[in-house]
Order: sequence, then C-alpha cells, then structure tokens
Amino acid sequence: MVRVILGDNEAIFRAGMARVLVRDDNLRIVAQCGDQQRLLEAVRAYRSSVVLAGRSMFTDLPQLFDVVAEAGSRLILVLEKGERPTPEVAARLFGVVHRNVDGQTLVERVRQVARGQRASLSTAAEPSKPENIGQRIRQKLTPREMQVVSLIVQGCRNKEIATQLGTKEQVVKNYLRSVYGKVGVSDRLELALFAIHHQVVPEEAAAS
Repeated sequence: MVRVILGDNEAIFRAGMARVLVRDDNLRIVAQCGDQQRLLEAVRAYRSSVVLAGRSMFTDLPQLFDVVAEAGSRLILVLEKGERPTPEVAARLFGVVHRNVDGQTLVERVRQVARGQRASLSTAAEPSKPENIGQRIRQKLTPREMQVVSLIVQGCRNKEIATQLGTKEQVVKNYLRSVYGKVGVSDRLELALFAIHHQVVPEEAAAS
C-alpha cells in the first residue's frame, strides 16, 4: 500500500487529486493539507510516503525538501501551467505535474515515484492543446450555462448562483443537469475540474 500526502492551497484542486487517486486500491491518502505548516507536520508524521505538494504553497522550498528527505519520502511538485523547475530544484524532486494534469497521468506519476523511479521532466509535459476541448464545450453551452459553470469554478453553491443570476435554485439545478449532460460529468466537482483542466472558463472569469 502506497501512502500519499496531498498539499495544495486550492481546495478544489486538492479534492480533485484525492478523488482521482482513491480509485486506485494500492494508493491510500493519509493526509490532505491546505497550508505549508500542516503539510510539513503530515510529512513528519507519515514517513516513507509519496508527497504531492503545490509549489505555490511554499515560500521556502529547501525546508520542504529537507523535511521530505528526513522522512524518507519522495516528492512530486505541483507546478503552474507552463512552469518548469530550475535545475537545482529538479535535482531534489522525484517528479513534477502541472495543475492541468489529467487523472491517468497523475496516478501513473504517483505509481512511478512510489517504485523509486524519478520521472523525467519530459514526461511531465502538459497535455496537448487542452483549449481545443474547452472551445468545443463552450460552443455547446448557452451563455447562461457558461455563467453557471464560471460560478461553479469559483466555488459558489446553488443558492449563491441563483442570487447572482436573479433566478431560483431549481432553475440553477436544471441548468446544471443540462451542463452535466453536455460536458459528460456527473457532479459539480467533476465539472469544476474539467472546466479548469480544459480552460472552459476564461481565466479572468474563473479568478473573479
């Protein structure tokens, strides 16, 4: 059984990683951390684990490297889209993934690192042209459905969405059922992850 520690300051992304990894019976998530201090504590508590840590959460990467090494664990760093580690940072990693990593690649990367294999940076390349899928989805959705997706990505609940759109919760639920069918997902978390991964929602709208 491979123990996995997740650390990222974006709750939706962290939950998405967990949802993907728990589907593998050989992977066990022992801690999920939303800030730097909790992650370091978890790494010290659960030795010999695979650690998935968001780069944006750390201002002091050498401290993370040292704590992971002392615990006999292996680190996979989560980078922003298009970001590449410096040679000095790469030398202390077992692998990297980007925030738009697909589920299969994420599981394979964790399995690879758990076996003690270092993932070359070439294998951490971003999926090719994810914006093409996003563009096709945008063409399927109505302007109102796009507004709903944007608010879902921002973490809004149905009641909040209804208030912002000046409608009723039941209407929002109807919109969501339609969106789920067009996108091919089953719930709001999968929708949010899909929208982020395939850049369905413009970055400025997702961040507002």
